[in-house]
Amino acid sequence: MTTLTPPPAPVQEGRDRAATPPVSRARGLFLGAPEDPRWARPALWAILLLATALYAWNLSSITGNTFYDAAVYSGTKSWKAFFFGALDSGSFITVDKPPFALWVMGLSARAFGYGTWQLMLPMVAVGVGSVGLLYRLVKRDFGVVAGTIAALVLTLTPITVAINRDTNPDPILVFLMLLGAAALLKAVRTGRLMPLVWSAVAIGFAFNTKMMQAYVVLPAFFLVYLWATNLSLGRRVRNLAVGTVALVVSSAWWMVIVDLIPASSRPYIGGSTDNTVWDLVIGYNGFGRIFGASSSVGSAGNGASFGGSSGLYRMFNDIMGGQISWLIPFAAIALVGGLVLRGRAPRTDARRAALMLWGGWFVLHFLTFSLAEGTFHPYYVTAMAPGIAALAGAGGVMLYKAFREGSAAMGVPPRERIRAWGRGWVLPAAVAVSAVWAVVLLQRVSGSGTVYTVAEVAAGLGGALAVTGLLVGRFMKRQKLIGFAALAAIVALLAGPAAYSVSAATTASTNGTNPTAGPSTGGGMGGMGGGGGQRPSGSAPSGSKSGTAPSGTGSSGGQSMGQPPTGTGSTGTESSSSSSSESQSGRTAGGMGGGQVSSAMITYLKKHQDGATWLVAVATDQTASSIILESGQPVISMGGWSGSDNAMTLAKLKSLVKSGKLHYIVVSSDGGQGTNTEIATWVKKHGTAVSAYSGLYRLDASDVS
Repeated sequence: MTTLTPPPAPVQEGRDRAATPPVSRARGLFLGAPEDPRWARPALWAILLLATALYAWNLSSITGNTFYDAAVYSGTKSWKAFFFGALDSGSFITVDKPPFALWVMGLSARAFGYGTWQLMLPMVAVGVGSVGLLYRLVKRDFGVVAGTIAALVLTLTPITVAINRDTNPDPILVFLMLLGAAALLKAVRTGRLMPLVWSAVAIGFAFNTKMMQAYVVLPAFFLVYLWATNLSLGRRVRNLAVGTVALVVSSAWWMVIVDLIPASSRPYIGGSTDNTVWDLVIGYNGFGRIFGASSSVGSAGNGASFGGSSGLYRMFNDIMGGQISWLIPFAAIALVGGLVLRGRAPRTDARRAALMLWGGWFVLHFLTFSLAEGTFHPYYVTAMAPGIAALAGAGGVMLYKAFREGSAAMGVPPRERIRAWGRGWVLPAAVAVSAVWAVVLLQRVSGSGTVYTVAEVAAGLGGALAVTGLLVGRFMKRQKLIGFAALAAIVALLAGPAAYSVSAATTASTNGTNPTAGPSTGGGMGGMGGGGGQRPSGSAPSGSKSGTAPSGTGSSGGQSMGQPPTGTGSTGTESSSSSSSESQSGRTAGGMGGGQVSSAMITYLKKHQDGATWLVAVATDQTASSIILESGQPVISMGGWSGSDNAMTLAKLKSLVKSGKLHYIVVSSDGGQGTNTEIATWVKKHGTAVSAYSGLYRLDASDVS
């Protein structure tokens, strides 16, 4: 039976690196290894340049997530706010995520000043770094061609382009997970303990970026190490135990420190119900995302989803299809085909271990995102992109080699010849299915622009030429024709993602809260930032993040992402996005925030702040973040993102007013429910209404009995 060439022997990294002259290492960095094809390194640099261009093009037009931007700004004003990830520099409430991504952006802003490119610099860097890292990981086990294809696929994944042009934490999450994968594969190859520990530490930092989402890949990591490492079973289990300890420590250290600090000495933990990080982990950012119920927001269900109803079809629906699904059929076929091809390899086979890792990465994310019934945003699936890209590169090359070997199978026993020919049909089938799916996706946006029409023609015609070329080359034994057909397949399958990616990079403005790529396919939640998709049936329940841009953003005025607060924005209103999010949630954020917060009001508040720590107290994070960025002053968000957090109580409000730390509160005119109603009633009874601004009340120490 014809077999594939085994992967190169592991390099003794420490000794060989020390023995390599610095000049040779620099030459290798720019020109590649001597054994690589001459085109390999220029191709890599071209892909990295393409990634940089897509992620950084026209930075001044980027509107990030105002929620996180305000927290970063606050962190540049207060180290306390920096450590806790507080929304405001007065440290009243935190954002609803751990702060590692905020730290990365915050250090950039502290070093270079607060602004658009300062916040985007880390995001572009980790986005491009993820492309380079994936190239290296795939190339090591499957060769230059596989690594190049994987890097190109990741670069052109539409949702990855969209989120890498944003200040949501997901690009940092993906980079840390890839670092963990790199260390894990090194631990599998070498059998050494420390790479496994570093893998656990990387995932721990990923946990401190986006909590439980970082753990989606862990079952694949554990399985690959336990199965493929060339150690005795006892040593593998022992090493995994040590790695698990490292994982727990690197994940939990910030949470433990914060929860041990008395509540009176730290901010309220946004998104929690009991003011602890632990509740945030297992509730709002944990099981609530999966099962649609969170202790902090109640039953979320499918209505909280901005990616369509849960189910195995979710990744292919009108909202998600153009963001991530282009190469899912090819990746799935390549995974199965690759594992079959390595079926008789030894247990420690490096290629099969890598396939298991990337296959597990892809399958676990696919199932998690497809079946999640809680709050789900399309940009979450950027975490799935490395798995798809790696399988497209590695599995594609393996199927291509099997196809060529099958077409040339002569002089082998009939039984083996039949098997070789049977395996040879997999590649044309994978290309055909994926090309047809690409055409279907592009048909959904037919008429949206010339670039999509061209992409549709390229996908359809290129796919047909690729499949025809493969089959003709197979029967006529024309190896060059097979090679050209493979190139045509790459063009056909990447034409659609490229069109969407270019759109994401060149759109004048994006939705910082819910960024997506490509044309609208039906409006989506709040327009979906140009990314499209139908609004999920029913209204979003309380606690879900609106798909619309936070207040104060947009081209018509207000504070755009990354601009230094000036207090002179042209609108600065509590935009319709904030109001719509309240109406979509079926409540009025506890009766708070119904008044309009205009630039004139902000100017008035700054003029009459009278030494208070906080400029004003408002209902939600969306309104507060906009005012923070426009005014440069701390602002209290009394109810967190949706207004449902119990961050502000009447007793706490009275204490702040009596101590002179807060004078102004924005209260809606339509009342509310629960404790917020109590606060609203008390404020209206004891406060002095500022008649020029609807919903604004002033309170002084003398108003507190």
